[in-house]
Amino acid sequence: MAVESNERSIAAVLRDILQNIQEIFRSEFRLAKTELTEQVAKAKGAGTLMGLAAGMAFFAVLFVLLAAVFGLMRVVPEWAAALIVGAVMGLMALVMASSGRKRFRQIHPVPEHTVATVKANIQWAKQHTK
Repeated sequence: MAVESNERSIAAVLRDILQNIQEIFRSEFRLAKTELTEQVAKAKGAGTLMGLAAGMAFFAVLFVLLAAVFGLMRVVPEWAAALIVGAVMGLMALVMASSGRKRFRQIHPVPEHTVATVKANIQWAKQHTK
């Protein structure tokens, strides 16, 4: 008469543990990849605004010179006209740069969820291997 054993061998248990750990790390890698992709998308929007702000600032300088020469030199002295137009365009560039900077601050390059779950997994593994 054969006795059935519900117990598994140590090798089978260790193999299952190893497979579970591998799956956990694969999941963590997928999570990190997803988080980084989200952060790159945020950076792209912020970078676009900063690029536009830089472009506008460049053209602002050109238009300041043109406006000073062609438009305002008849009303006020040439230097005062350039200063007025330059200040207005500079303020516009400052507003756009501030908006882009605010968006950059919302970007977190460290995958926070992944770090938290890896720490939790390590803690769990420590508790179960004692």
